[in-house]
Amino acid sequence: MSTATTAPNIVFILADDLGYADLSVYGQRNYTTPHLDRLAGEGVRFTQAYANSAVCSATRLALITGRYQYRLAAGLEEPIPSNAANIGLPPEHPTLPSLLKAAGYDTALIGKWHLGRPPAFGPLHSGYDRFFGNLGGVVDYFTHKNGVGDDLAPDLYEGTVPVERTGYYTYVLADEAEKYVRERATQANPFFLSLHFTAPHWPWEGPHDEAVSRQLKDLFHYDGGTQRTYGEIVQALDAAVGQVLHALEATGQAENTIVVFTSDNGGERFSDTWPFVGQKTELLEGGLRVPTLLRWPARLQPQVQTQVTATMDWLPTLLAAAQAPEDGQYPSDGVNLLPVLQGQQPVHPRQLFWRYKSQSQRALRDGDWKYLKINEHEFLFHVVDDPRERANLRERQPEVFARLKAAWELRNQDFLEITPQTFTHGLTPDIQADRYVPSRLARHVRK
Repeated sequence: MSTATTAPNIVFILADDLGYADLSVYGQRNYTTPHLDRLAGEGVRFTQAYANSAVCSATRLALITGRYQYRLAAGLEEPIPSNAANIGLPPEHPTLPSLLKAAGYDTALIGKWHLGRPPAFGPLHSGYDRFFGNLGGVVDYFTHKNGVGDDLAPDLYEGTVPVERTGYYTYVLADEAEKYVRERATQANPFFLSLHFTAPHWPWEGPHDEAVSRQLKDLFHYDGGTQRTYGEIVQALDAAVGQVLHALEATGQAENTIVVFTSDNGGERFSDTWPFVGQKTELLEGGLRVPTLLRWPARLQPQVQTQVTATMDWLPTLLAAAQAPEDGQYPSDGVNLLPVLQGQQPVHPRQLFWRYKSQSQRALRDGDWKYLKINEHEFLFHVVDDPRERANLRERQPEVFARLKAAWELRNQDFLEITPQTFTHGLTPDIQADRYVPSRLARHVRK
């Protein structure tokens, strides 16, 4: 049967805290990422792809539901705290894996979950047939624990059963994913594989840094890491992706397999977000704009795509590719990207909404314009002409500013309210010197 008419396999690869320019195909100059560069050359490279949030679990909730995360209590958390027992993705909510499963797909998650812990929540409650990985937000690359100490067990599970593995976590996940892909080559049903790496998230450990792991007092070690170490973490991620791509090719499945690669939010600390400013936990472009690649040789031509996209677009897009219906009671807030990618529709403007509790941040992108509020300061940027968000056009374009601000307020009425109990994580001057709070100075006036 022609691959143009059979349901495609889907491999969705999610990096963790990857900056916009952390791949050489997006401008990285200190190291190379040949496997991801090749994926970009053979498929679609997006230049205006956004994460639904500037932090981890909120974006992951938008990915799996296809909806703004602010519609669910768990989506308000920035991110879901590691010790939260009653916060997570409700099992009754339809998800990308559950909808694909209903359409005849076999589904698996290998890697990071971070959408609530058992017994109330978990991957097997939300549409995945198989799960291997970590339930929380972060693990050590060598011990696979979500903290430091001999009394802690690894946060590593196969299904609901705790397991132990040895090795660098990025490579452990790659080995599991390769095994799954090779097993699927002899199966009749199409498959949906979510491959969610923790790289290049904290802690700052490359593949040869097991000694660093043994010396840590906290996984969030503010005295650790270097640009070189960070580059080694990203290069290991690239090698792991290459391992999975090779397995698809070796088993003859690459032609009709959709491969998506993206990140849950912008980069942090050692990331390269050029040409943008800002980072994870910030609604500046560097905290939201993410490298995004898509390959589907059977149906899509290689291209560089300027269409504005968001994480929540993947549910309607992948369901359309699989010819699987959405759930009418939970309509997606995203859009199907396939008509644009196949040249059937032109690139068109989008309106995207964000808010973030830390620093009382608000943002709205509408066409080429962006409204941004940080604490009491408000801005209007033309983010196509001014991607570094330097020229505040609020006073020069008062009508545009008023329109976008009003649009943000109107859109905000659709969503759950942030409460005093909502957890948030942000940058403070004591942990990152470039986020210092300057003394109040009079604006310089030329005489």
